[in-house]
Amino acid sequence: MDENTKNYIMAISLSVIVLIAWQIFYATPKLEEEQARRQAIEKVQLEQKKAAEAATAANGGVSVASPSETIVTSKDGKISIFKLRPRDVVLKDSPRVAIDTTTLRGSIALKGGRIDDLILKDYRETVDKSSPEVTLFSPSGSKNPYYSDFGWLGDDAKTKVPGPDTLWTTDNKGALNIGNPVTLKWNNGQGLVFSRTISVDENYMFAIEQNVENQGAKDVTLFPYSLVARHGTPSTSGIYILHEGLVGVMGEEGLQEIDYDDILEDKEMAFDAQTGWIGLTDKYWAAVLIPDQKKKYKASFTGHNDTGRDYYQTNMLLEGVNIPKGGSHKIESHLFAGAKKASLIEGYGESLTIEKFDLLIDWGWLYFITKPIFHMLAYFNKLFGNFGIAIMTVTVLLKLLFFPLNNKSYKSMTKMKLLAPELAKIKERYADDRMKQQEATMKLYQDEKVNPMSGCVPILFQIPVFFALYKVLYGTIEMRHAPFFGWIQDLSARDPSSVFNLFGLLPFDSPQFLMIGAWPIMMGISMWLQMRLNPQPTEEIQRVMFAWMPLMFTFILAPFAAGLVIYWTWNNVLTIAQQSYIMHRAGAKIELWDNIKDSLSWLKKDTGD
Repeated sequence: MDENTKNYIMAISLSVIVLIAWQIFYATPKLEEEQARRQAIEKVQLEQKKAAEAATAANGGVSVASPSETIVTSKDGKISIFKLRPRDVVLKDSPRVAIDTTTLRGSIALKGGRIDDLILKDYRETVDKSSPEVTLFSPSGSKNPYYSDFGWLGDDAKTKVPGPDTLWTTDNKGALNIGNPVTLKWNNGQGLVFSRTISVDENYMFAIEQNVENQGAKDVTLFPYSLVARHGTPSTSGIYILHEGLVGVMGEEGLQEIDYDDILEDKEMAFDAQTGWIGLTDKYWAAVLIPDQKKKYKASFTGHNDTGRDYYQTNMLLEGVNIPKGGSHKIESHLFAGAKKASLIEGYGESLTIEKFDLLIDWGWLYFITKPIFHMLAYFNKLFGNFGIAIMTVTVLLKLLFFPLNNKSYKSMTKMKLLAPELAKIKERYADDRMKQQEATMKLYQDEKVNPMSGCVPILFQIPVFFALYKVLYGTIEMRHAPFFGWIQDLSARDPSSVFNLFGLLPFDSPQFLMIGAWPIMMGISMWLQMRLNPQPTEEIQRVMFAWMPLMFTFILAPFAAGLVIYWTWNNVLTIAQQSYIMHRAGAKIELWDNIKDSLSWLKKDTGD
């Protein structure tokens, strides 16, 4: 058995071992945990059903609706059950000031003064136009609490400061909107009058101005703070390519990206800084605190699970300020709460001079490729009105950019093809001496000035572009629900069609692992044709691997974003055209059809037909 065959067998064996280990140590425990959670939910639901039936019977047969929702969490095998009320019911617990702008709808709770009700008007949960709008903030006591709060801490316990139960008042009429700020007021009964003026722009940036008047008989020292809190761990994509969790840029500490599970383990991470920002980020949305960039502050990430449910908080505490009797003090800060549109984020970073605010979008360590590709796609989308066409246009431009490199590579590959007869003679001459065979082969390459590794160079450049485009398609909100043509209504999601139900002609849905759509199939065919352009391997096991590789990649890429599969397919087609052109100019025979016939005859022979 030669060295190449050993390597192939070893690679296959390691892949099988990894799959088995993943199944044993990850998939199976997760499945058991999910089964336990579902059983707990079913048990609670059964109890609720019996209670509802009993209440209905006691009410003379009139149905009585349950005012609660049930959340079941599991931690270290322990099941915790939370009965929470529907969001719309909780919102009625407090008098509120409405928020109504071109992009936002929601309210501010006068009890506590929190911004805890925000809905994004421009975004829906699915591509269906009738699906619900995306909810960002929800009040404490509902299913997914997520909110922002601002306030003051006293230097002693005797000083009354506003808290979560403080009932603020307002003289404003109408909703908070562009050009109509809202001012909340509260008197602590000790001579301190707190006011909070909240304004909002046409997008997702809130400006918060906090003011304290000291009408008392002595000086007071207070510490201004702000926070963003979230109860319960949100559903995340769970892949390394995109960060979802706690995030911030804290002065000289730079960018900090903390996962939910890491902060639960560490409990708290604190930083001293002067510039930057801190908050929580999802795939497409974020809530971020932005202090005055000239004031020092202490930032912290906290997380705990004391009651069986996860709690996360990002905090910003400024230095204490002395407010003399008869004096006042004002502090200004900002809150970004909305969609992470690149143009908005970059614009806010410049207009408000927020340090590295563009890093709120996870461009990755290949940002020097990712950001230019995104801006190119955004430009051509604006030009053509279709991100799919933009992807194909950028692919052509990348091909032109790397044409000199690819041209040199394909010329070298063509020379190697012309040397095939000489290589066959060397192999025959030194059939029993592998060392001599390799020496003679390398001498032939040197004499003819051929680099056998040149065929790998285009792939080496294509891989980072592939990952950069993958990150753009997967993580930028501009790609979310962006349609192409026909059945592709979301370039950031997988191709929804499936060959196993004849692309929707048969009346059933395919399982997820069998959803092999039309575009992945076209990608597999284009990859197979591209491989037929090159000399076919002489080793039996290599021929088998090469024959099955396009099919393997078809299944591997099927769950990927449709835009990425379209890019890969179109790139293969351009590569076939480019390589054929270069081979034709070099005088080499284009053996595409011969290799296709050979492959099909080999498969036919292999199956015994």
